[in-house]
Amino acid sequence: MSKRQEAKYKIDRRLGVNLWGRAKSPVNKREYGPGQHGQRRKKPSDYGLQLMAKQKLKGYYGNIGEKQFRKLYQEAVRRKGDSGENLIQLLERRLDAVVYRMKFAPTPFSARQIVNHGHILVNGKRVNIPSYQVKDNDVVEVRAKAKNFAIIMESIQSGERDFPDYVTVDTGNFKGTYLRAPNLADVPYPTQMEPNLVVEFYSR
Repeated sequence: MSKRQEAKYKIDRRLGVNLWGRAKSPVNKREYGPGQHGQRRKKPSDYGLQLMAKQKLKGYYGNIGEKQFRKLYQEAVRRKGDSGENLIQLLERRLDAVVYRMKFAPTPFSARQIVNHGHILVNGKRVNIPSYQVKDNDVVEVRAKAKNFAIIMESIQSGERDFPDYVTVDTGNFKGTYLRAPNLADVPYPTQMEPNLVVEFYSR
């Protein structure tokens, strides 16, 4: 198991939030952090709030590496418009995020794995790069050989999440269309995300 996959069992408790809104989250039983000092509460500094906002956003998308996340921030700042909204749009255009939104995978971690293993097609071509930026009206589908995988079938039939309105999904054919990049308010985060604090963190 990779370090990223191991992290998903700890990140909820460390941040004190049910990051993916899952019933299995340890925060549902223990809202305090891990370790002997986990129950101590102190008011975080501005830096602490910014750092936590960054960790929540990185963690939500499968614990993205720092180097890759910083690149996304730099691209978000380079583009016109609100940098925080730009960052969310770039994250939501990642192929592994789109696979997760279309419910072809139960978690962002498994979505990354499914993409890495070459089980996803974009406009009919196999793409195995999780960070691949999906464009408006791109068609994303599960390869024929993978449509019978239990993890994919169970995920798409699960009532745990709904499809956001910026994707359409043909569940019978395991195929969907990415309609547009969402605004922050459109993204169904189970917990509050603050990309503006992430921008402040990097712009210090």
